[in-house]
Amino acid sequence: MKARTTRAPVSATGTRGRTIGTTRWGDTTRAGARTAGAPSRRTRMRRWWRRTRVRTERRVRRVTQTVTAPGWFVILATLGATIAGLGAGWVEAAFVAVVGGVLIITAIPFLAGNRAYLIRIRLDRDRVVVGDDVTAVIEVENGSARPALPATADLPVGEALRELAIPVIGPRGIAQLPVEIAAPARGVFEVGPITLSRRDPLGLLHREAKWRDRHLVHVHPQTVALPTGSAGLVRDLEGAASRRLTDADLSFHAVREYAHGDARRNIHWKSTAKTGVLMVRQYEESQTARTAILFDAVRAGYASSAEFELGVSVAASLSLQAVHEGRERFIASQWSPGRVRPSVDGLEELPAQTAPLLLDAWAELAHADEEARSIDALTRQLARSRRPLSVVFAVTGSAAGTAQLRRAATAFDAGVAVVAIRCDLLADPQAQRADACTLLTVGMLSDLPRLLLRRAAA
Repeated sequence: MKARTTRAPVSATGTRGRTIGTTRWGDTTRAGARTAGAPSRRTRMRRWWRRTRVRTERRVRRVTQTVTAPGWFVILATLGATIAGLGAGWVEAAFVAVVGGVLIITAIPFLAGNRAYLIRIRLDRDRVVVGDDVTAVIEVENGSARPALPATADLPVGEALRELAIPVIGPRGIAQLPVEIAAPARGVFEVGPITLSRRDPLGLLHREAKWRDRHLVHVHPQTVALPTGSAGLVRDLEGAASRRLTDADLSFHAVREYAHGDARRNIHWKSTAKTGVLMVRQYEESQTARTAILFDAVRAGYASSAEFELGVSVAASLSLQAVHEGRERFIASQWSPGRVRPSVDGLEELPAQTAPLLLDAWAELAHADEEARSIDALTRQLARSRRPLSVVFAVTGSAAGTAQLRRAATAFDAGVAVVAIRCDLLADPQAQRADACTLLTVGMLSDLPRLLLRRAAA
């Protein structure tokens, strides 16, 4: 009788076969086969090592950022004094080590409690005019069931940094800190994010926590109300008809003899019956006012920064009036490399769909590069674009001469009214006709409505 063995039989090739079994679902498996998709032991160890290394680096970085320069000095002095006290038996060194250890241990509780805060920034408005204030309310909520110690919060406001003192807040309590933010200059500034810092009285340890809540505040330029029709009411349906004659429009002019190619619907049958010759209607061309406002953003064209801001206010007032009147408008300035908006015929067109968007664009406008095109080159480029315009306003500074503004006006057709506005801070307001354009000199923003009324009456 042969003895039974558990070893697999030897195959014809001299190798032992593997035991093959069947699972309860009928799937055939090999003994010792590895589960499909399961990582190997080496892979699991490698992943564990990576996770451990990342966590360790994060904790070390957090500790090194927590200790300040004086804190590192105290720690190193304590370690050195401990070694000297234990190794050499110096009583003074042991005393220094004890004092340093007490200082470090005492400083640790002052860092507790940062993570329990929930901080929100609430602004009464995110659009303001130059000279107004923005009221911000910093709402600090203690989300823990224990009182929160006092802390110091840093609130970035543009380039400045406001320091806020957070008082003791009870469990689940809320503290509101009002902050008045001035807006003395045009531009865009960011409020937030708040950085909450805790430190001990000696400044050995320092801990910070940031909240991502932040807001953008647009500071709009000052504007002035302009008389109706000052932003392009020329050859409009409600205004005076054009001298140009056309075969189809609304304003009837006269009748003339029929010419080959005239539409039969324009035949005036009563005049034809009287004269015995085919007569057709002729109309005066009436157009919807289309306004273009060009602003010279090169800083060299202005005598001072205040004069540059005066030019921005003048251009913003004209463009805002065009938006309020619902006129077709094209508002642009010099384009410079690196700008957010793309170049359109060498110009940077400002969004003017609504008044808030337009004023936001004027708030974001910065100085153009010194290599940017001059105001006369700007107007020539606009004239070459062949846009259907009725009025063109060119706003520049006191450095622009009368000859340069005349050259800028001659680039347009005779049917386009060109108004060149030269901003000269505190100068006497003037309005004069210079060949193909009307030249206005504005010394203050309040001069603009009177000068536009004087131009309209001329």
